[in-house]
Amino acid sequence: MDDSTTNPDSDSEPEPDSEADFDADTELKDEETDAEWMHPADKPILELFHSDEEIFEPSHIEAEGLCRGNYAAFRCREMTKYGLLEKLMPGVYELSDAGERYLDGELDPSELEPDK
Repeated sequence: MDDSTTNPDSDSEPEPDSEADFDADTELKDEETDAEWMHPADKPILELFHSDEEIFEPSHIEAEGLCRGNYAAFRCREMTKYGLLEKLMPGVYELSDAGERYLDGELDPSELEPDK
């Protein structure tokens, strides 16, 4: 197996650097977030899950041009820890009830605690 090949949903994968794994021309870098643990790509990723029932994998997020697949996989894992996404199986996610409430303005993500 080639060492350069990584599973974008592997829990042992090193955390991507937000600056390095963001596409260089993205406008999300300078946006504010709703919680200290969140990154600028999180809300657009959640909105994409909400608006398109065909979005389930980080590769779909990359295909929509929000951010690179490895970064999307990392952010999906992080948002799962905080309950905004549910992991259906490795590399496959869906918006959770908490994620829906956040997008509807009914949930403050800064009050969420990560699962251990």
